[in-house]
Amino acid sequence: QVQVQESGGGLVPIGGSLRVSCTVSERSSSTTVAWFRQAPGKEREFVAAAFRWSSGTYYADSVKGRFTISRDNSKNAVLLQMNNLNREDTAVYYCATGSRLILSSVRRRDAYSSWGQGTQVTVSS
Repeated sequence: QVQVQESGGGLVPIGGSLRVSCTVSERSSSTTVAWFRQAPGKEREFVAAAFRWSSGTYYADSVKGRFTISRDNSKNAVLLQMNNLNREDTAVYYCATGSRLILSSVRRRDAYSSWGQGTQVTVSS
């Protein structure tokens, strides 16, 4: 069972920046890693993904141009840099991995087999 651990959440002002990190227990370069988020009373939604073997990155329209997903293969980690944050970005952010998913399913929750416990990101004035 792959272990996934998020870190780096916190409280940030509107317009601020924050970076969250996801550490994976297996070689992260061989697996697709994604970030999802869930706000209170809402369904968990796709945020961004880094396809395995650095084959591409993918973003939800709501974060495109503001968020950047990247890999640090030396640490088996995937980072999510979040800039120009707004209140709508407040949520618990989850990291998920999937070693066998296909490209067309990269935004689907059920395509990922291992999930972390989540890290809270709160954007407030």
